[in-house]
Amino acid sequence: MRQKLVFVYNADSGMFNTLADIAHKIFSPQTYECNLCAISHSYLSERSEWKEFIEGLDVEYEFLHRDEFRKKYPDIETAFPVIFRLQGNKLEQGLNSEKINACKSMDDLKAAIMAIL
Repeated sequence: MRQKLVFVYNADSGMFNTLADIAHKIFSPQTYECNLCAISHSYLSERSEWKEFIEGLDVEYEFLHRDEFRKKYPDIETAFPVIFRLQGNKLEQGLNSEKINACKSMDDLKAAIMAIL
């Protein structure tokens, strides 16, 4: 069975939340709370470098907002953003929020992800 990465943003789903996140990134980027999103997305869309990197990995992947994650995995308490490895039915934390938030660039984030594979 192939490994799967589950990426969880420190943001909630929905149009209002998306618009609020865009405004926050534009007007107060230094206080934006999701470094995973800040690195992987521009103001309006996923960065092409990120998309190519993810699609080039030899793993399945899923992206969830924190509200979607809490609904799908109600028994797991964690800080966000976070990246999990899913092998079979076992969800293991791959990169916690501290490690993701310590990434200063796309290259840092990509290297951190490669280290958990």
